[in-house]
Amino acid sequence: MKNGLLVIAVMAGFLAFAMSSATAGLVAKVDLSSQTLTVIKNGRVMYRWPVSTARKGYVTPTGSWRPKRTHRMWYSRKYDMSPMPYSVFYHGGYAIHGTNAVSRLGRPASHGCVRLHTANARIFYSLVKKIGMRNTRVIVQR
Repeated sequence: MKNGLLVIAVMAGFLAFAMSSATAGLVAKVDLSSQTLTVIKNGRVMYRWPVSTARKGYVTPTGSWRPKRTHRMWYSRKYDMSPMPYSVFYHGGYAIHGTNAVSRLGRPASHGCVRLHTANARIFYSLVKKIGMRNTRVIVQR
């Protein structure tokens, strides 16, 4: 009986997670293998942009999160006060943010964050602010 209840509880949790991902008004899907960020609004692909994720020796964690905080401009205390415009933090110190290193977009180059062209980061940041962090999902996959 206990095992049956455990199975039901696990399945209910998975179903709730799947439904919350599916019903998110805004989804940012990061594909590590293609180094792209696809922005999906209400089930419709709005944008697909090149990004830079973790270079060798660093990691961009895979998983699914809701954004935790946003900053119009943030400076990395860990990496020499590097500017991180239009930051959307989704998992600890990991964020989707703009970069000036646009020549590196499309290939791994970061310490783990998801970097994109600052103009595109501004668009994504604005969408998160408009739609809300509760209605946004960040998915990072291989």
